[in-house]
Amino acid sequence: MAEEAKWYVVQTYSGYENTVKATIEKTIENRSLQDVICEVAIPMETVTEVGENGPKTYERKCFPGYVLIKMVMNSDTWYIVRNVRGVTGFVGPSSTNPPPLTEEEVYQWGVERREIVVSFQVGDTVRIVDGPLTSFTGRVDALDVEKNSVRVVVSMFGRETPVELELDQVESISE
Repeated sequence: MAEEAKWYVVQTYSGYENTVKATIEKTIENRSLQDVICEVAIPMETVTEVGENGPKTYERKCFPGYVLIKMVMNSDTWYIVRNVRGVTGFVGPSSTNPPPLTEEEVYQWGVERREIVVSFQVGDTVRIVDGPLTSFTGRVDALDVEKNSVRVVVSMFGRETPVELELDQVESISE
């Protein structure tokens, strides 16, 4: 049943995000609902501020007042989540039948990560398969799987030019 689970957005009172998350997780544990409510998340970002005392790094909520829940939507799970103290409702045109997030939104917001398999490494020759430089070939200069980026050095107009691309915009050339 967990395969049918999708991500939904729940609005909370401001500052209640952590309380709502903890309450839902406790309810899941107490009622053995792990198969229908899979995960509860609060999207966070790392922020570094530079002040008089040097840099200070801390975690900040990306969407204050919202909690993301991966669950199988039915009347029981809707009722359980909707009646948690601090929850004002599901986000969508109809709070009784909310739309799930798209896969692209889930990955874009960093709630889930796609597993990326890279078939090339620094120094390999690759072909660009997407973007304005489609069909150009170049050499991989730098690779950052965590940030989904690759720097490829291509030859344009007789000059070596580094180009920043996403990992899925290039493919390995078998030599």
